[in-house]
Amino acid sequence: MKIMNINKIKKSELIAPAGSFEKMKIAFAFGADAVYAGIPDFSLRVRINEFTVKSLSEAVNYARKKKKKIYITINIFAHEKHIKKLPKYIRVLKKIKPDGFIVSDPGVMKIIKKEWPSAKIHLSTQANCTNKEAAKFWYDQGFKRVVLGRETTINEIKEIRKKVPKLEIETFVHGAMCMAYSGRCFLSKLFVNRSANQGDCVQPCRWEYDITSLKSKVESRKDKYFIKAKGHDEVLELVEEEHGSYILNSNDMCLIKRLDELAKAGISSFKIEGRAKSVYYLACIVGSYRRAIDLIQENKKTRKQKNRELEFLFQELNEKLYHRGYTEGFMFEKGKMAQNLDNSHKVPKWEFCGQVVRNVETHNNASVRIKIHNSLKVGDSIEIVMPGYDIIKMKLKKMIDAETGEKLKEAHGGQGKAVIIEISRDIPEFSVIRRRIVK
Repeated sequence: MKIMNINKIKKSELIAPAGSFEKMKIAFAFGADAVYAGIPDFSLRVRINEFTVKSLSEAVNYARKKKKKIYITINIFAHEKHIKKLPKYIRVLKKIKPDGFIVSDPGVMKIIKKEWPSAKIHLSTQANCTNKEAAKFWYDQGFKRVVLGRETTINEIKEIRKKVPKLEIETFVHGAMCMAYSGRCFLSKLFVNRSANQGDCVQPCRWEYDITSLKSKVESRKDKYFIKAKGHDEVLELVEEEHGSYILNSNDMCLIKRLDELAKAGISSFKIEGRAKSVYYLACIVGSYRRAIDLIQENKKTRKQKNRELEFLFQELNEKLYHRGYTEGFMFEKGKMAQNLDNSHKVPKWEFCGQVVRNVETHNNASVRIKIHNSLKVGDSIEIVMPGYDIIKMKLKKMIDAETGEKLKEAHGGQGKAVIIEISRDIPEFSVIRRRIVK
């Protein structure tokens, strides 16, 4: 009888956001095994979402050629107007054949099962599955995978794995955290009539607020506190209950140093948040997490070597990307949400300035063509971040206009410029470039 090595961890899937076809290509190039995407009508990303049914079909074909997967988000809390349009959408998607659906609404699940009985359905994090009995319930309904609520702890994950061993478990490991329980926020709807649960959140949690107090006339009662967003008339009372108060601007999640523990607990898929983020952000996050996952499954390096490299990756994300400060959330013992009360986000000392389009030959030297974002100047200290999160550091000595061959001292994204710079080696397409900001 063959004995299974219980210490061997199944290779973890890395799932990245795809807010557009270009971002999907970036995610795959930097090591994502799968992406999640959807059209605005049924997805929790209405704005900054370029997908249509036609482009989703093209995306599925592209993923097939790359031997990658694509999961379609139908994770809104559906109203009648959505339910009426959904059967036709599912029939179209059945022809496209994506790898699965991400769903939070039981009504949506019912329609998918009716129109496409063999479709693979994943439970969205919006359904806030946080315990083994709930996980078993959804598994019995036909869900192949649950994306756990961000409030779930690692010990609860272990209990879920024991209770439902055949259920695939997915969890978010990086990205923005919502101040509301499992993302069920109503502030956007309240302030500007744009519902977060319909995919149109304007993120009022990131706005600047004034806080005022009203002294209680009764000594035994606490003072009342109110918050008001600048530029808006709505006044909200800040209430403290037995578990405390809930302040709005949550830190971002970052679990890059804890992936080994999560894999051993039974998580098979690691998910990154950020369909509305830039291609630069996506490249850096996906690339660093791909490297981290490969690292923890590497047998030749010692634990000390792995920890040193994981710390390097964490510091890269901490110092070279916009974020709101990092937290491990509720995942580990004594974990709790952390808020950034000082500012809306932390500003890094590095700026995204270009994206490699292709390698070119100029005067017998290896060179690359770069699509400019923001600005790039001769003399800048730059870093080229390649798939695998390999980094080339250099000072930019020369830059020419890709169309005219004219020497340039600087180029700006608003000019629609593509430039050529000389480099000593071939650089993969989709690599991104950042420059150190000098003040």
